[in-house]
Amino acid sequence: MKRSKLIEYLDHYLRLADIQDYGPQGLQVETANEEIQRVALAVDVAPPIIEAAAGWEADLLLVHHGLLWRSVERIAGPLGSRVRALMAAGINLYAAHLSLDAHPEVGNNAVLARMFGLEQIESWGEIMGTQLGVIGQVPPVSLEQFVQLVDRRLETTARVLAGGLEMVRRVAILSGAGADLAGAARALGADTYLTGETAHTQYWRASDHGLNVIYAGHYATETVGVRALGDHLQAQFGLDIRFFDFPTGM
Repeated sequence: MKRSKLIEYLDHYLRLADIQDYGPQGLQVETANEEIQRVALAVDVAPPIIEAAAGWEADLLLVHHGLLWRSVERIAGPLGSRVRALMAAGINLYAAHLSLDAHPEVGNNAVLARMFGLEQIESWGEIMGTQLGVIGQVPPVSLEQFVQLVDRRLETTARVLAGGLEMVRRVAILSGAGADLAGAARALGADTYLTGETAHTQYWRASDHGLNVIYAGHYATETVGVRALGDHLQAQFGLDIRFFDFPTGM
């Protein structure tokens, strides 16, 4: 299909115009290639990912973490290298960051909620004016069993701070770097909080708030959205879709 039609559809479907972000989202690198048949999916943009997508002859690389963030950078150094590689391979780059976290169907948090059986789901976790996370009930299960489910389905090894109840009943989810919102999750009645990454400064937060916190990895919690979006595009337009897995362990 024409690149312009796909970009128009994605911008509308992901509500890019309605969601503030840390940098411009959507089409970030436009090449001379205007025909899209093969769409490579990835969480990040890095030289080995671009190389793999080029080897597959992708027309577009769709990622969660793009190239453009808070400040306008020079197209030089590592950024320049990435842009040159994309241009040389004729791979257009499309990024969907907070819009993909927040999407009610293919968003990281919506997919995680379905994956772990949340019911009576509400939105929470406001970032830059948009509530990205989800919170809801699960059938009572031990913390150990819930963590085993997380590890199995996300193919990760989560770090757990068991500061709350032994049985899990109300779970808050915020993919990626959500450690700072542990207190907000507890205030909404969550006994367990699933997020991506943490830091030393967060260590005592679990016991302070009486909360179980599961750190399943920034990367692992944000593979699900691009995969779901890829499945949607394949069903909608019959495009060739392939996810390129480059785990960081973070």
